[in-house]
Amino acid sequence: MPVQLGEIIEGKVTGITSFGAFVELPDGKTGLVHISEIAEEYVKDINDFLKLNDVVKVKVISVDPKGKIGLSIKQTIERRRKPARPEVSFEEKLSRFLKDSDERLQSLRRNTESKRGGRGSARKS
Repeated sequence: MPVQLGEIIEGKVTGITSFGAFVELPDGKTGLVHISEIAEEYVKDINDFLKLNDVVKVKVISVDPKGKIGLSIKQTIERRRKPARPEVSFEEKLSRFLKDSDERLQSLRRNTESKRGGRGSARKS
C-alpha cells in the first residue's frame, strides 16, 4: 500500500546525515526527514535529536513522481497553545495610555523644574 500525502505513520531511523535523517516506512520504502522538519527549535546537530534505529512518528509531506518521500517529525508534534489574553476594550487601553502619559509628563515637569530652581533664583540688586 503506497504512502498517502498527509498520512502520519511510524518509521525507523536508518541513516543520519548532515542535512536530515532517513526513515524506513512500514511498506519498506525510505523517506527523508529534512533537518528543518526535525524539531520546532533550531537543529544544529541531528544526533542531538535522533539516533539510529529510533522509532519515530512522521508525517508524509511530499511524494514526487520519482518516488522520493518527504517526511516531517515536527508536524506530528502537537503545538502548545499560548493561554489567551483577556480581551481589553479600546476604552480601557485608551484610559491606561492616558494615565501613563500623564504620569510621565508630571515626572518630566518635576525634573525640569528642579533643574531650573537652582539657577538665577537669588538675584543681586
